[in-house]
Amino acid sequence: MGNTKLKNLWQDIVESVRGTERDFTDVKLGRAILLLAIPMVLEMMMESIFAVVDIYFVSKISPDAVAAVGITESVLIIVYSIGGGLSVATTALVSRRIGEKNAAGASCAAVQAIIASFTVSLLVSVPGIFFSKDLLRLMGASPGSWKSAPYIRS
Repeated sequence: MGNTKLKNLWQDIVESVRGTERDFTDVKLGRAILLLAIPMVLEMMMESIFAVVDIYFVSKISPDAVAAVGITESVLIIVYSIGGGLSVATTALVSRRIGEKNAAGASCAAVQAIIASFTVSLLVSVPGIFFSKDLLRLMGASPGSWKSAPYIRS
């Protein structure tokens, strides 16, 4: 019995990662939550690994470079929070339309979310590109922090 449950869990994990299309109104709530949660958990794990690997390689440059990465990680968390909020809103809108069996409405909501995300990304990235040194200074970074990062405009 335990082996069957483990096999079913593995099948659910594989299905979740593959992203197969499924009507979540036809499955048990616990299974639906599991299928939807696995990609989010994997994404959060990858983000943590990205930060550790980033600091590992940057540490070979200088301590100031590590400080710049550490400081900018807090800005990234704000950006990720905005993205997460847009993601939750999109999920709610698309899920509602899917629950209504309205595929055209779900597609429309998804396209609108993509346009909104693109707009927000421009509103965040353009100031980030042109005012990166000022943002680092406001966050308390030393001049050595942004001088060690060649992608920051002086």
